[in-house]
Amino acid sequence: MKKNRAVSFKYLIYDIIRFSAIPGLLWFRPKKYFLHKEDKKRIKGGALVISNHITLFDPMYLMLTIKSRRHHCICMDELFKNKFLKWAFTKGFLCIGITRGNTSLAQVKEIISNLKQGNLVTMFPEGKINETDEEVHKFKSGMVMMAMRGNAPIIPLYIKRRKHFYSRLEVAIGSPLDVSSFKSGTAITSEDMKRATEVVLEKEKELQEFMLSEGKKK
Repeated sequence: MKKNRAVSFKYLIYDIIRFSAIPGLLWFRPKKYFLHKEDKKRIKGGALVISNHITLFDPMYLMLTIKSRRHHCICMDELFKNKFLKWAFTKGFLCIGITRGNTSLAQVKEIISNLKQGNLVTMFPEGKINETDEEVHKFKSGMVMMAMRGNAPIIPLYIKRRKHFYSRLEVAIGSPLDVSSFKSGTAITSEDMKRATEVVLEKEKELQEFMLSEGKKK
C-alpha cells in the first residue's frame, strides 16, 4: 500500500500538468498518421519513443500526441540551471537529464531502469534542433544501446513543422522496432549499434517522406 501511495505521489504533479493541457489539445488538435493499421493500437509497456527535433515545444507535442501515457523525456541537464528548474523538470515533467557529450553511467542506468519498469521514455536522437525540413540529421547511436539493455522497442515518430501558429499538429507514427534483433551475440557491439541506428534513421526518413506526400494531397 505504501509503495502504491509513493508511486501515485511521484506522478501527482505531472498528472495535474497533463490534465491541465486540455486547452492545448483543443488548440493543436493533434492528428496522427499511421503507416500500418496495426500500429493504431495503444502503446503498452516500456518503449523508447524517438522523434525529429524541430522546436523547443517538441516534448509537449509528443505528450499531446500520445496523451494516454506518461512521458519520461530525455533532455540536456544544462536546462537545470538552478534548484527550482531542476525540480520543475524532473518532478513536474519527469525529465531525465543527460550531460551533452559526456553522459554518465548513472544517467544511462536511470533511462534503462525506466524502460525495464515499463515506462515510456522519449528522446530526440538528432541531438539538437533541426531548423530545416530537407533532411533528418544523423542519429546518436546511444538510443539503441539503451533500448537493447532496457528490453524495449524503439518507436519512431515524425513531427511535421507547423506553417502557422494556428495550424493543426500533425505527427506520423511508425511501427515498433525490436532493436535487440540486431545483436550479433550476448554483448552489444559498436557494429550492432551502428546497423540498428541506420535502420531506425531509415524508418524516420520513411515517415518524413510519408508526411511530405500527405502534404501534397492537400
